[in-house]
Amino acid sequence: MNDAKSKLMSPTVATRLPHSATWTFFEGDWHEGNVAIMGPRTHAAWLGSMVFDGARTFDGLAPDLDRHMARINESARRFRLKPLVSEDEWMGLTRDGVKRFAPGAALYVRPMYWPDTGAAGGGVKFDPDTTCWCLCLYEAPLPGARNLAITLSPQRRPTIETAPVDVKAGCLYPNNARALFEASERGFDNCLLLDMLGNVAELANSNVFMVKDGVVMTPAPNGTFLDGVTRQRTIQLLRDAGETVVETSLRYADFEQADEIFSSGNFAKLSAITRIDQRELQPGPLFRKASELYRAFAEVSSL
Repeated sequence: MNDAKSKLMSPTVATRLPHSATWTFFEGDWHEGNVAIMGPRTHAAWLGSMVFDGARTFDGLAPDLDRHMARINESARRFRLKPLVSEDEWMGLTRDGVKRFAPGAALYVRPMYWPDTGAAGGGVKFDPDTTCWCLCLYEAPLPGARNLAITLSPQRRPTIETAPVDVKAGCLYPNNARALFEASERGFDNCLLLDMLGNVAELANSNVFMVKDGVVMTPAPNGTFLDGVTRQRTIQLLRDAGETVVETSLRYADFEQADEIFSSGNFAKLSAITRIDQRELQPGPLFRKASELYRAFAEVSSL
C-alpha cells in the first residue's frame, strides 16, 4: 500500500490535524486531541442528527454551566435521542476535564449526543437506542473588544415546522455559515437574519439586542431561533438593575435607527456592534452596563 493511500485510510489522521489543546471524554475515559468518534456509517456524520451545547470556563469561573448542561439533555429529549448523562454527571466531568488544562485557561465546553445508526441499521429515521455521547473541552480564548460590522442577510431562519429550532442541533448551523460567508464577501463580520415573517430573529451566530431612547429591546422568541442562555441571563441582569428590557417584534429598520446594538452568546459573551451597513456606532452605556453586570455575575460562578 502506498503512503498516500495509507494516510487516507488511517483512522488516526484526524488526531494529527492542528487544533488548540483538547481533551474529550468518550467511552469511559479521557482522550487527548481531536479524537475520531464517528465513522462513515454513523448516522450523525451522514445525516446531521447531532445535538450539542456550549458552555464556557475562564479564570476558574463557569457562568451558567448548570443551565447549559440542563439544555443539552432537553435538546436530546426534543430531538428523540436518549439523554444518557445526568446534569450532575456532566458537571462533574467538566470539573475533572478542566484540571487537564492550565489554571484559569479559557475553555469551550461542549457536551454532545448523537445516534450511531439508523432504525433497522440504516435510513433517515435513526435508532434512539444507539445514542452515543461525549464531552469535549478545548482552549478557546475569549474575544476581546473588537470592531464588528453587520448587515442584512438574504438567508432566513426556519420555523419550528421546518427545522428543529427548539434544540441546539448541528444541522441548523450550515444555514448560519452560508449567511456568514455571504456577509463576509460583502465586507461584514456578521449579519442579521430575518424570520419568515420579515422580523429580525438573531445574528448568524448569536442573539442580538438594540437600544433606542434608553430602552433595551431584543427579538421575542417565536419558534425561529434559540433563546440563548447568555441572552436570558443578560435580560435578567439588566431588569434586576432597573433597566427596561422589551422582548418584541423588530424590523431591520429598527436596527438601522438604533442608538446601540450588541450581541450575546456563549462563545464571546457580550460584544458591541460598531457598524450597521455604512452607519458607524459606538459601544454605548447600556452595552457597557450589561457587560459589567455579566462580569460581576460570572465572578461568583466558580467551577
